[in-house]
Amino acid sequence: MPKAQGNHAEGKLARFNGWLRDRLSVKGDLTLNEIVAEMSTVHCVSVHRGSVGKWLHRLGLSHKKNAARQRNSAPRGGRAAKGLGRNLLA
Repeated sequence: MPKAQGNHAEGKLARFNGWLRDRLSVKGDLTLNEIVAEMSTVHCVSVHRGSVGKWLHRLGLSHKKNAARQRNSAPRGGRAAKGLGRNLLA
């Protein structure tokens, strides 16, 4: 029988799950960088913002920006991406 693959450990952030949920209930618009900074100052834990994003995903917490804060669309008359025509139906 083959050995199981992958890392199934909870990781160093699992012990802070309750803290993160409480923190997001108080201030739900925290950015990944703000969570990283708070983890460093409050808990003396160094963590990468990518790890925080994965942590939020594992907890089932959405961390998407709302519609008002999304990126602007391309300006009118802007260049199309290389290799793509402007009028795809023509």
